[in-house]
Amino acid sequence: MASTENEGAVRPHVFIQTNNKQSIGAIVSAYSMKRSPHADKFDVSIMHQEDHPWFAKREGQSYKRHGVERVWHENDLQSFTLTRFLPPQLMGYKGRALAVDPDVFAVQDVWELLTRDMQGKAIMCRGSKFKNGAFASSVMLLDCAKLKHWDVEKGFNELFEGKRDYHNWISLLMEDPNTIGVFENEWNDFDKLTPATRMIHNTRRRTQPWKTGLKVDYTPTEFVPVIGWIMRMRRKMFGDHALLGRYARHPDPRQEALFYGLLKGAYEAGMVSDAQIKEAMEKNYIRHDSVEVMKAAPPLPPLTPLKAAA
Repeated sequence: MASTENEGAVRPHVFIQTNNKQSIGAIVSAYSMKRSPHADKFDVSIMHQEDHPWFAKREGQSYKRHGVERVWHENDLQSFTLTRFLPPQLMGYKGRALAVDPDVFAVQDVWELLTRDMQGKAIMCRGSKFKNGAFASSVMLLDCAKLKHWDVEKGFNELFEGKRDYHNWISLLMEDPNTIGVFENEWNDFDKLTPATRMIHNTRRRTQPWKTGLKVDYTPTEFVPVIGWIMRMRRKMFGDHALLGRYARHPDPRQEALFYGLLKGAYEAGMVSDAQIKEAMEKNYIRHDSVEVMKAAPPLPPLTPLKAAA
């Protein structure tokens, strides 16, 4: 097993961030982590953005993202994103934590990542697909003892006080780059499912497999030249989600089968109930044929321990 410095007797802990809209995805993500043959050695928790009232206090207020003014809305599909910085506080700044988005699903044994040698770094994550030095913080392995400067409520309030930009925060550009290590892309595989994939991340919101056919309820990126300007004008003239159409079917049927196979497993394990699935469909959090698709999904083969995790 790889070294786990600064952990003491504290068990590694996987934290999955979510809001109400993505709660089913978060449960599926939790189930995917617990399929590990080493599940008895680490904990898994779901962090609900709505459990932290200081988010709601900023409803309707403006902040900057990429220097562009945005308005904070509790009902946005991705209002959970800043909870990814909560795990060190929740761990009492001790031990090791893994923070992931609710649309990230383990397809291999997560124990390999939880126990790897961080080589003294405070954070390990995927490098960015962009050229601006940004990191992909949607999956982060954290040495909590080295992150005592993280205070999420304080940082969130600073967004609205003009003291920080959302992009710089979420992309880890406010951290000392010497404290950040990079792991293999396969631990945060963007919309790609291959034999090498360790955790798949459905980053393309329009084709998330559990949303097919529903009305789009997220605010598109607005910093891309030309398209960003068009999106800003659309939002200002017609509203946050106006004229955005509907979620499309995922182009890779295997990724749809993976999600619904995991949902079936979570259902059979008692992690999600009929009532929860019904409510999520009624509120348009997941597609209306989810029960039928889940029932038709073939069972997933069990995970086997990876050699690196032995």
